[in-house]
Amino acid sequence: MGLTAARASALSIMVFGGRVTIGQLAQAEQVSAPTMTRLVVGMERDGLVRRDSDPNDGRVVWLEATARGRRILHAGRARRVAALAEDLAGLDPAERATLASAVAILERLVGRAAPARDGVEPDRARTASRFQAPGRRAGRG
Repeated sequence: MGLTAARASALSIMVFGGRVTIGQLAQAEQVSAPTMTRLVVGMERDGLVRRDSDPNDGRVVWLEATARGRRILHAGRARRVAALAEDLAGLDPAERATLASAVAILERLVGRAAPARDGVEPDRARTASRFQAPGRRAGRG
């Protein structure tokens, strides 16, 4: 993607999670606000992020990914998904079944550790079906 890991991580929060303040972004990334400010200034300079003032509170500044930032993140994600799909296609059915079982266990653990956001549970069946052989996905025989 041509981004440092720190930039990619911070940008992904904005692209996939929506607008945030520097404080929220720093907390999510587990860094100090000054550290996040320096990162955001560079991303803003490179056209990946823009700042918007809050119309109701002049002290609040919202950060949002630009169209360029969203394109870069979505393209990177598409490349990673394609590479993973290719790797998964090369597995034998027993290996895919093992991965499907592991995914179910991990999702259960993650669900226990962090409740679903906004009351929406992850689609476990859809996720697990990604590890099944092509043409053998849930609901397709």
